[in-house]
Amino acid sequence: MFSICLGWLPFGMFLTIMIEFLVLCLYAFSILLFVIGMLWILVPALYGLPLVPTKLSRIRKALKLVNLQPDEVLYDLGSGDGRVLIVAAREFGAQAVGIEIGPVQRVVSWIKVFRNGVRHKVRIEAGNFYNADLGAADVVFVYATSKEITKLAAHLEKQMKPGSRLVSISADFPEWEPSAFDDRDLIFVYEMPPKSGNLTTYLLKTAG
Repeated sequence: MFSICLGWLPFGMFLTIMIEFLVLCLYAFSILLFVIGMLWILVPALYGLPLVPTKLSRIRKALKLVNLQPDEVLYDLGSGDGRVLIVAAREFGAQAVGIEIGPVQRVVSWIKVFRNGVRHKVRIEAGNFYNADLGAADVVFVYATSKEITKLAAHLEKQMKPGSRLVSISADFPEWEPSAFDDRDLIFVYEMPPKSGNLTTYLLKTAG
């Protein structure tokens, strides 16, 4: 019996080591998931971006309302998981550029871009969209809070070329009059340079 116990001792030690190793791996994996989750939530929040992505149907409606054309250049400010870029490239034939500061979001975006077969039409840049060069943009897509929209207005007016269009979801630019508006999904379209006014002036004109 003693010899049998000695024979099983190495296997028992190996099993114990393997269990401890698996527990350590699970612990490290849990920490990694926690860090990734926190980066996914905190990075957009720090820049005033909504934590919940908008629906694909709303994106399609916004791109139709702004009249996005094939081979036009669309910039998405705070491109998140890349859904706007993919819809713009795959369904509208546009060249899509995403400005995204979150590293996790950029990785997820590239995975989705490759999976959807539009990598030749999509570029994702790491950076703060408050400093982004938007001179090449025909259309700029914005999904942000009212506070961030107000902060972004001066940069957009300075950067965007005459004749380009801006589409904003959920929040309007309070000192600009939109050229088109969808009241059901709160989609606002502006032509650059922006026209002085606001949503009220637009509604008064269209009501007449």
